[in-house]
Amino acid sequence: MKEGQRLSKPRSRSLRSPRRSGSILVAVVLAALGPARASEVRSFRMNSRTAFLEGTLDGIGVDALGTLQLANQVERLSEVGEPFLFAASPHPDGWVLGTGNSGKVILLDRRGELATLYSAAEPEIFAVWTEASGEVFAGSSPDGKVYRIVDGGASVFFDPEETYIWGLARAADGRLLVATGTEGRLYAVDGEGRGEVLYDSEDTHLRSLKVMTDGTILLGTAGEGLILRLDARGVARTLYDAAQPEVVAFAEGPDGECYAAVLASEASLVDLAQAEGRTEEGAPTEEKPSGAGGTSPQVSVSLHGIGPTGAVGSRPSGFKGPRAEVLRISPAGLVETVSAFDQETVYSLIWHGNRLWVGTGLEGKLYSLRDRRLVLEKDVDERQIIALLADSPGPAFATTNAAAFYRLSGERERRGIYTSPALDAGQVAHFGTLRWQGRQPSGTGLRFSFRSGVSSEPDRTWTAWSEPSEGSEVSLAGVASGKYLQWRAEFGAADGRSPRVSDVTISYRQANLPPRIKSLSVLDPGQILVPANFNPANQVFEPAHPNREGIFTTLAPSDKLDERRLKPLWKKGYRTLRWETEDPNGDSLLFALTFRQEGSEGDWLPITEDLKEDYYSFDATVLPDGLYRFRLVAWDRERRADPEVLEDEETSEPVLIDHTPPRLKEVKRSGQRWQIAIEDHQNPLREAVFSVDAGEWLPAEAADGLLDGQREILLIDPPEPGRLVLLRVTDAAFNLVTFDISKGAR
Repeated sequence: MKEGQRLSKPRSRSLRSPRRSGSILVAVVLAALGPARASEVRSFRMNSRTAFLEGTLDGIGVDALGTLQLANQVERLSEVGEPFLFAASPHPDGWVLGTGNSGKVILLDRRGELATLYSAAEPEIFAVWTEASGEVFAGSSPDGKVYRIVDGGASVFFDPEETYIWGLARAADGRLLVATGTEGRLYAVDGEGRGEVLYDSEDTHLRSLKVMTDGTILLGTAGEGLILRLDARGVARTLYDAAQPEVVAFAEGPDGECYAAVLASEASLVDLAQAEGRTEEGAPTEEKPSGAGGTSPQVSVSLHGIGPTGAVGSRPSGFKGPRAEVLRISPAGLVETVSAFDQETVYSLIWHGNRLWVGTGLEGKLYSLRDRRLVLEKDVDERQIIALLADSPGPAFATTNAAAFYRLSGERERRGIYTSPALDAGQVAHFGTLRWQGRQPSGTGLRFSFRSGVSSEPDRTWTAWSEPSEGSEVSLAGVASGKYLQWRAEFGAADGRSPRVSDVTISYRQANLPPRIKSLSVLDPGQILVPANFNPANQVFEPAHPNREGIFTTLAPSDKLDERRLKPLWKKGYRTLRWETEDPNGDSLLFALTFRQEGSEGDWLPITEDLKEDYYSFDATVLPDGLYRFRLVAWDRERRADPEVLEDEETSEPVLIDHTPPRLKEVKRSGQRWQIAIEDHQNPLREAVFSVDAGEWLPAEAADGLLDGQREILLIDPPEPGRLVLLRVTDAAFNLVTFDISKGAR
């Protein structure tokens, strides 16, 4: 079943379109070193297996080195007129297929003709086995039974009284092996249909079964994800405990080695969440085949790991690993991962033609393993390659969603088309030239065409495909500007040879858009910003404005700043402007700052220009007291004379520059209580403390209870008489002054 898709009717080949929604941002390479500017040419570049697999491949394969070429030719032998196909087995006349949801066992002959051998009462046939004589055994689910089909008749051969029959195989001693769930037992059944439990697993399902050439039996469980080996005495040994909870397929390689596919996938036929009863809110649901994942005829499960029943399929909630891995198991039992799939589900394995073949879904891809690297051999319309079978010259395979059967012919496709994903230029752009690297043998064909649009998904608003063009460099001069671009390559074979494309680069240049100043702010008086590694050297700075816990100023720790690249310090008399900007083209911006007094209609006067940082600290003592405004201008070019330069500007709120400390107006004393009048001409008062004979600073009380005005009456009650009584007052601009009020008291 396709991950993220509903099991549905077969898709028409004529309606096939790129199957990935949205756009893929392939590697963008700048054509010049240094900061990006909209005037520079940028490039899309695709030169890896991962990048090419994001596109749509019709008759095209991707080899182990990430090179596009014509794929092996595949013959679509027949469509199967059933909703789902789950199992396949070679037959002397062709192949036997197990299907759902009507429980049919079907014979497909080599001419592509279909004949129903039997229709079981149960809806799914997950396992089939065929003898050389043509005798067929089929395992039904749920309410699992093994049917024997011979000479046009069928009967129940063995009933283990279990829910699922997952696997059938012939043991070395001639008995039929039956792997089951939900009790997780392996039965050995003699010719009379009498069965004994050969192995009773502690896991829920014996999901996969393989009899090796030496007679040993490999078992894969679903639940704990165990790979087990049974020797001739029936003694089981665990070879591997996978992180994924399901072992779905085995293949025997040369010299006693074997391969296994392990899963943690929402698209598994096994719904482990049903057994565990997990519940969690989640995504939309799809309908699995009858009985897949529960005991009722129809079970609804959800996608992507979270749904009404919790983790669905065999992917637990919160599982972060790959959906599938292919493992190699040496004869000594050493296990290594040969390939991992983050998005795809592996359904089938076979060793054929001196290499391993791997059948997957989400998109029905057939891979082979060459020199320890996966090669995409074929990408079919159907969603899942559910079974792989030996055939000549290449393997045959069965698909589901929709159900069909294919054979590899051994020939190369005569033509094929590769369509790239939608490439995102970030902004509306003008497209330049396509350059490709690879080989084009004489007589073969390779033509490129293009289309563009503004919507991320190609639709009717996009341009039509351009006329195909040939050459190592192809101009896109006739392609309309757009935010997104797709390219298409048409491959043609000659004498069995194919063009090979390993690297595609397309140049483009964004339309220039103006920068935007999102904010312009003024920090508190005295606060400055410096780089995190700034060393003051001989200059005097403080980590914050002065600490006032004692008569003598000390250094205080700075407040944390969100950005690690900057840190705040404090320097008396300084002011700092800070701004936040963005540029739609990703250009590096230049800034200039100017100022003028509030109410003035004159020109803006310069502070600094050609500034690249997003802040500026300056000595404000050069400005007389008063109100000022500051203006920030941002340019997207290093040379403002550039004809394409665009700019934005922002003006600050009025900023009060105040260097004058508060003034002492009057001191009165009545007994122990002192009354002091303080006045500031620009700012409200913020702090008032007093000290007696150089003792600790104590707070002075505002007569009206709140120290917040430009004129305040302060009250102090010294605890004892002193020769030196000091009053220190600070305003909102951090102008600080200390008065000896003992001399002025009366």
